[in-house]
Amino acid sequence: MMEDEELEFLEDLEAILHLTPEVQLAIEQVFPSQDPLDRADFNAVEYINTLFPTEQSLANIDEVVNNIRLKIRRLDDNIRTVVRGQTNVGQDGRQALEEAQKAIQQLFGKIKDIKDKAEKSEQMVKEITRDIKQLDHAKRHLTTSITTLNHLHMLAGGVDSLEAMTRKRQYGEVANLLQGVVNVLEHFQKYMGIPQIRQLSERVKAAQSELGTQILADFEEAFPAQGSKKSGGPSMVLRDACLVANVLDPRIKQEIIKKFIRQHLSEYLVLFQENQDVAWLDKIDRRYAWIKRQLVDYEEKYGRMFPEEWCMTERIAVEFCHITRTELAKLMRTRAREIEVKLLLFAIQRTTNFEGLLAKRFSGCTLNDGPGQKKTETPLEPTNPFLEDESGEENVSEKDEDLDRPKKPKAPDNPFHGIVSKCFEPHLYVYIESQDKNLGELIDRFVADFRTQGPPKSGTDEGGAVLPSCADLFVYYKKCMVQCSQLSTGEPMIALTTIFQKYLREYARKILSGNLPKNSTNSGGLTISSLLKEKEGSEVAKFTTEELCLICSILSTAEYCLATTQQLEEKLKEKVDKSLMDRINLTGEMDTFSTVISNSIQLLVQDLDAACDPALTAMSKMPWQSVEHVGDQSPYVTSVIMHIKQNVPIIRDNLASTRKYFTQFCIKFTNSFIPKFINHLFRCKPISMVGAEQLLLDTHSLKTVLLDLPSIGSQVVRKAPASYTKIVVKGMTRAEMILKVVMAPHEPSVVFVDNYIKLLADSNPETFQKILDMKGLKRSEQSSMLELFRQRLPTPPSGPDGGPSLSFSTPTPEQESSRIRKLEKLIKKRIQ
Repeated sequence: MMEDEELEFLEDLEAILHLTPEVQLAIEQVFPSQDPLDRADFNAVEYINTLFPTEQSLANIDEVVNNIRLKIRRLDDNIRTVVRGQTNVGQDGRQALEEAQKAIQQLFGKIKDIKDKAEKSEQMVKEITRDIKQLDHAKRHLTTSITTLNHLHMLAGGVDSLEAMTRKRQYGEVANLLQGVVNVLEHFQKYMGIPQIRQLSERVKAAQSELGTQILADFEEAFPAQGSKKSGGPSMVLRDACLVANVLDPRIKQEIIKKFIRQHLSEYLVLFQENQDVAWLDKIDRRYAWIKRQLVDYEEKYGRMFPEEWCMTERIAVEFCHITRTELAKLMRTRAREIEVKLLLFAIQRTTNFEGLLAKRFSGCTLNDGPGQKKTETPLEPTNPFLEDESGEENVSEKDEDLDRPKKPKAPDNPFHGIVSKCFEPHLYVYIESQDKNLGELIDRFVADFRTQGPPKSGTDEGGAVLPSCADLFVYYKKCMVQCSQLSTGEPMIALTTIFQKYLREYARKILSGNLPKNSTNSGGLTISSLLKEKEGSEVAKFTTEELCLICSILSTAEYCLATTQQLEEKLKEKVDKSLMDRINLTGEMDTFSTVISNSIQLLVQDLDAACDPALTAMSKMPWQSVEHVGDQSPYVTSVIMHIKQNVPIIRDNLASTRKYFTQFCIKFTNSFIPKFINHLFRCKPISMVGAEQLLLDTHSLKTVLLDLPSIGSQVVRKAPASYTKIVVKGMTRAEMILKVVMAPHEPSVVFVDNYIKLLADSNPETFQKILDMKGLKRSEQSSMLELFRQRLPTPPSGPDGGPSLSFSTPTPEQESSRIRKLEKLIKKRIQ
C-alpha cells in the first residue's frame, strides 16, 4: 500500500512540475543554468550513470549522497526565506498605499488654495482696470467722431467746390478733387440713413453725371460727327477732361474713345468704299499706307491729349483692322470670281506683313477690352520648323534635307496674327486648287523627264541613287506647307494634306511602280513561252544591268519617300490646329511606298531565281544513276554561282544606302531558292551511291556560296547577318540530310526508317515516298517501307499543339510546287 501511494505521489508531482515549452524557455532566459538538474528533460538514470560510470566509482557514493543532501538543505532554506518574505510584502504594500493617499489629499488641498487666490487676484485686477476701459471706449468714440466730422466737412466743401468747378470747366482741378470726394464718400456708406449724408451723396452723383454729359458735349463740339476738325486743334481743356473721365463711369471713357476713333476713321470708309478702284485686292497696299500716315498724324496732333494708358494709337490701329477685315470679306464675297491665286497671295502677303509691323509696334493689350471690339482669336503658337525659310518669305531651300535640320528657337507670339488676314481663309480654296493643278503638272513633267532621260546608266553614280524628281516633289511640298501655314492653320491645311496624299499616290503609281521593268514571272504564273524555253533548255530572259540599276534606284527612292512622308506627316501635325491633328494621317501613302519596296525586292529575287532555274532543271535531268566517280562541282553549280556573282554585286552596290533592304533581298532569295533546289533534288531519280555523293558535294558548294552571298564579289568582307545565316544553314542542312538518307542502305528496313525519322524529322509520307523514288526502289518494296514508316512514326502529343512533327522546311511550298508541276505537264501534253 505504501508503494502504491508513493507511486501516485510521484505521478502527481510530475504532472504538477510539467511546464509548457514557453514557460520553460522564459525560465531559462531569466535564470540561465548549466546544472543538469535544472534541465526540463532531466533523466535521473542518465544522471546517476554520469555520476557513477563504473563499479569502482561506487566507492564514493556516500560523499555524493551527502553533497546532494546539502544542496537539498540549501534549497529548502532559500524556499523558506522567500515564503516568509512574501508574507511581509502585503503589509508593506498596504502601508505604502495609505501614505500615497495622504500625499494626494495634501496636494489637492494646495491646488485648491492656489485656485482661490488666483480668482481673488483676477477680481482685484478687474476692479482696478474698470475705469481704464471706460476711458479707452470714450477715447475711441471721440476719435471716430472727430474723424467723421472732418470727413463730413471735407465732403461738404468738396461737393460745393466740385459743382463750382464743373460750371467753370476747370477740369484739371476737378480731376484731383473728384477722386478725393469719391474716396471720402466711401467712408459714409454706413451712414446713408442720415438725410444730410444721403443728400450729399446724391449731389456727388449728380455732379458726376453732369461732368460726363458736359465732357461728351465738349468732345462732340471739338470733333463733330461730320469729320471737320476744330481749327484750334486739341486743347488743354480736353486733356484735363480725359483725366476726369478716368474717374467717372467707365462708359464715359469708352464713349469718348469710340466717338474719336469713329471720327478719325470716317475718311477711310469714304476713300475705300466698295465701289472705289483702290478698294480691290491689287491696291491693298494703299489701305495700310493710309493708316500708317494717320497714326503718324495722330501722334503729332493728339498724342498728348489722351492719357498714355488709354493706348489710343493701338486702339485706332485695331479698329482699322476690324473694319478692314469686314470690308474685305464683304468685297471678296461680291467679287469672288475675280480672285486669282497670285492676287490672293499678294494680298495675304501684304496683310501678314502689316500684322507683323503691328506686333513690333504695339503690345496688343487693347485687343480684348477696347470699346466695341470683338475678341480676336487666340494666336496660334508658331511651330514652323523652317524659320530660315519664312524669313525669306517665299525663298525655300532647294534641299529637302531641311526636314532633318534642328528647329530654330520659337519666335514670340504675334497677338495681331489673323486680325485682318482671317478674312482670306474662306477663299483659300483658290490657292488649294492652284496647288492641285501645279502638282498635277509637276507629276506629268516628272513622267516626261523620265521617258526622255531614261533609267540610270550602269557604271555611273546615278545607278541605285534616289531619283531627282523625288527630292523636287518634297521641296515643293515643303514650300506649299510653309506658305499655307502662314495663310491658315485650319481647314485649308487639311485640304492641302488631301492634295499631298493624292500626288504621293500618283508619284508612287506613275514614277515608281509605272517604271519598274516587266518580268514574265511578275504575275507569279507560268506562260507557254517559258515552258517552251524550259523544254528547249534555253536561257530564261534576264534583266539587263541597266534594268537592275533602275529597280534598285526605284527601291531607294521609295525608301526615301517612305521616310520623308513620315516626317511630312509630323510637320503637318505641328502646323495645323491641335483640334485637327487627328485628321492628318499619311499611313496609307507610307503603305503604298512600302508596297513599291516589296515589289522591287520581289522583282530582283524573281530575276535571280529565274536565272538559276535552267541550271536546276539541268541538275534534275542529269543521269545520276550512271555517275561513276566523284569529281569537282557539277556544271549546274558553276552556272548558279555565275549568275549569283553577276547579279548580287550589282544589287549590293546599288543598294549601299539602304543596306537593310539588300539584306531582305538576300533572305527572300534564299527562302525562294532553297525550297526550289530541294524540289529539284527530289526529281533526281534514281540516284546511285556515287551520284548521291556528288550531289552532296554540290550541295555543300551551294551552301558555301549562299553563306557568302551578302559579301560575294566585294573587296570588303562583312559577316552575314545572323538571321540570314540561320536560314541558309537550316535549309541547306535539310538538303544534306536528304542526300545522306539516300546514301544510307535500305536494309534492314527498320534501321533505314528510324534513320530517316532521326535525320529529317519529317512525318509527311509524300516526302518519304520521294526519298524511296530517289533510291530507285520498286513499288512493292516501297509499299512495305511506307507501312513500316507509318508504324514507326512517334505518337503525336494530345492537345492544341498536337500533330505530326514538321520538317525543317514546311511542306506547303513543296505541295504548291507539286501542283505547279502537274499543271506544267498538262500544258506540255496539250502543246504536243
